[in-house]
Amino acid sequence: MKAAIGFVGIGNMGWPMAANLVRAGFAVRVYDAAPARAQSFVQQEGGAAASGLRDLAERSDAIITMLPNSAVVARVLEEGEDNIFAGLRPRTVVIEMSSGTPAATQRLAERVAALGGILVDAPVSGGVPRARSGELAIMAGGEAAAIDRVLPVLQAMGSSVLRTGAVGSAHAMKALNNLVSAGGFLIGVEALIIGQRFGLDPAVMVDVLNASTGMNNSTQKKFKQFVLSRRFDSGFGLDLMVKDLSIALEVGREGGVATPFAAPCRELWASAAAVLGPGADHTAMARFSEMLAGGETQSVS
Repeated sequence: MKAAIGFVGIGNMGWPMAANLVRAGFAVRVYDAAPARAQSFVQQEGGAAASGLRDLAERSDAIITMLPNSAVVARVLEEGEDNIFAGLRPRTVVIEMSSGTPAATQRLAERVAALGGILVDAPVSGGVPRARSGELAIMAGGEAAAIDRVLPVLQAMGSSVLRTGAVGSAHAMKALNNLVSAGGFLIGVEALIIGQRFGLDPAVMVDVLNASTGMNNSTQKKFKQFVLSRRFDSGFGLDLMVKDLSIALEVGREGGVATPFAAPCRELWASAAAVLGPGADHTAMARFSEMLAGGETQSVS
C-alpha cells in the first residue's frame, strides 16, 4: 500500500503536483487556506480534504508544503491552535517544496527533528506546464535515508530528483537557479528590443537564438509563448521571482561573495514589480523593459 500524503497548498503549482500524486495511487489528503479550493480539488481530481492541519498531520506518512515563502510554512507548521506539529506522527517526513529561505528551513528542520520527524527541502523548477506533466526538476536537500524514503513521492511529480546536500541546500540551489534564469530573461528581452529597433523580427531572433549559443530557457519556453504572444501568463508570479532573487543575494551575503551582476539584476526585477503591481506574471518583466526602451516587442511575421 502506498504512503498517505498530506498536501498543504493547492495553488497554481500545488494543484497539478497533488493531482499527479493521486494519479500515481497515493492516498492524498489536501489542505488549503481557501477550503473551497481544497473541496474543488477533491471533486475534480480525487483524494480527500483535511478538516484542518492537525487532522492532515495525524493521517499522513509524509507531508508536503507548497506555499509562498518560509514565513507561511512556519505558520502552517507551528503557529496557532491548529497546526501540523500538533498532529505530527513520529518518523513523518515533512517535504518542504516551497521556495524557502535556507536558514529558515534549517531552523524548521530542527523543530521537526525535536518532535521525532524529519524535514527535507525539495523545491521545484519547471513552472506550471511541467507541474501538470509531472516533469518537474526537483532539488532535494537533507538526510539521504529520508530522501530515499520519499523518492517515489518525488518521482510522481518530477522527471529528475537532484540531491544537493544537507537540509537547506536545495532551497539555496533553487534561488540560485532562478537568479540564472532571471538574468537570462533580462538580457534576452533586451536583445529582442535592440534587434527590433534595428529592424529584425523578434520571432526570427528567437529562432536564431535557439539555434545558436544565445539559447536559454527563456528563448526556448517563454519569449514566443508568453512575451511575443502578449499573454504574460506563465503561472509564476513576478513577486515570487523577486523573492527568490532576494534569497540568492542573501546566500551570497552570508558567504561574503560580491554580487556585481546579481545585485542590479535583482533591483531591476524589484523595480518591475513595483511598477507593474501585485499579481503580475514574471514574464511581464518584458513590459517593464519595453517601458524603459519606449516600445513594444512584437513580431512582424
